[in-house]
Amino acid sequence: MRSLADAALQRARELGAEHADFRLERIRSQDLSFRDGKLEGGRDGEDVGFAVRVLHQGTWGFAAAVDLTVDDAAKAAEQAVDLASVSRGLSPTKVELADEPVYPDVTWVSAYEVNPFDVPDTEKIDRMVGNSVRVLAQSDVDHVTAQLQQVQENKFYADSHGTVTTQQRVRLHPVFEAVKVDPATGRFETMRTLPAPAGRGWEYATGADGVVDWGAALDELGPLLAEKFAAPSVHAGRYDLVIDPTNLWLTIHESIGHATELDRALGYEANYAGTSFATLDQLWTLRYGSPVMHVTGDRTVPHGLSTIGYDDEGVQTQRWDIVSGGTLVGYQLDRAMAAANASALGTSRSNGCAFADSPGHVPVQRMANVSLQPADGGPSTEELIAQVDDGIYVVGDKSWSIDMQRYNFQFTGQRFYRIRGGELDGQLRDVAYQATTTDFWGSMAAVGGPQTYVLGGAFNCGKAQPGQIAPVSHGSPSALFRDIRILNTAEEGGQ
Repeated sequence: MRSLADAALQRARELGAEHADFRLERIRSQDLSFRDGKLEGGRDGEDVGFAVRVLHQGTWGFAAAVDLTVDDAAKAAEQAVDLASVSRGLSPTKVELADEPVYPDVTWVSAYEVNPFDVPDTEKIDRMVGNSVRVLAQSDVDHVTAQLQQVQENKFYADSHGTVTTQQRVRLHPVFEAVKVDPATGRFETMRTLPAPAGRGWEYATGADGVVDWGAALDELGPLLAEKFAAPSVHAGRYDLVIDPTNLWLTIHESIGHATELDRALGYEANYAGTSFATLDQLWTLRYGSPVMHVTGDRTVPHGLSTIGYDDEGVQTQRWDIVSGGTLVGYQLDRAMAAANASALGTSRSNGCAFADSPGHVPVQRMANVSLQPADGGPSTEELIAQVDDGIYVVGDKSWSIDMQRYNFQFTGQRFYRIRGGELDGQLRDVAYQATTTDFWGSMAAVGGPQTYVLGGAFNCGKAQPGQIAPVSHGSPSALFRDIRILNTAEEGGQ
């Protein structure tokens, strides 16, 4: 690693680069899929290579290679400088990087106990098959699908200023989904386990760490599915909602996480992923939500999917406020965005949001673990429900839709419960909630206490051209929202 980095960085210096960084990666991934208690497919992959990025006369240049030789490392530096030279005429502004302390030789490893890649495939398959059969044996389940996703990410980074980092992180996601079908009509319903993907090891999939009671999670699928199948369809209208963190994390991701990526707010993603209503001129003034709304960006929280020690620009990761007291107070930044907008932002330092999903891709500004904070001493989920006379309790994520400015949206869920007089009164189906981002968060009347807080997330957040995929987590407590528009999805679909 070090010999390749030395060759690349030295050659970049010789060619006049004012900044150069070298990144060597090995990304191992394994996906196992199952249907009705049988292994349906499997994929093992390993992506190994290195990248050289240079800043030459204020313009970025980038090159990558897969042959791990000193000569190829020096050649990649030359190619990166050549690309910067060609691109200079197309670059409207000179790029500058926010200052960052030098970290001469640091190592970081994510929080896990058992690396899933140290576990025999037979053990993984046996567990997933056994759990699938357990679900399929339930009387109200006709089919069951399951998937086990696992990733081990190793990165070595070095730059021309002296920072050298070596890091490893592991993540995985076991998930099971039960299906019930009416053979007469073809109507079907599904019910999925709620435990989210996490920056944890094999102990998460077995329950050995005590985070998930998998037996209980699997055994409830059949009864929940039967109740959902027989549930009445919702009457469209306006309701108070109590939203469980297993659902609310996705609304946070779409309406806050993406909207507060500064490159997106400035229009850099307009051709592909869209822009944002939360533009930079509204920092410190935009009323994003109610006064109980406190949202942080965090790349340090244990077990977060976006958690890392140092980002792909050598920035030590941090935690910071994005929304405080309902007002927009911060964005997600990389070094170039931080330097270019320092006067408006009130800071001249990146908060560590540069990430590339492979050695063949250039780092771009990516989402931190963006999370809604609980209220100290706040209510339980049951106490929030008790505050609702006529409403719906929403659990688990499912489909979603949001516009390119992250403003108009609607979300569905895994299951919905009618609330009458402060108590749950059975499941509903065909439910979606719809709002604009500021109306929705402005209607948030209360957030739960720390005992309701759960870290959700996804492996597959997409961005950039060429497209990149990033893992990210979002924490949330349960929360109470007043007077939200509810759609009947069956009616909306003309059924």
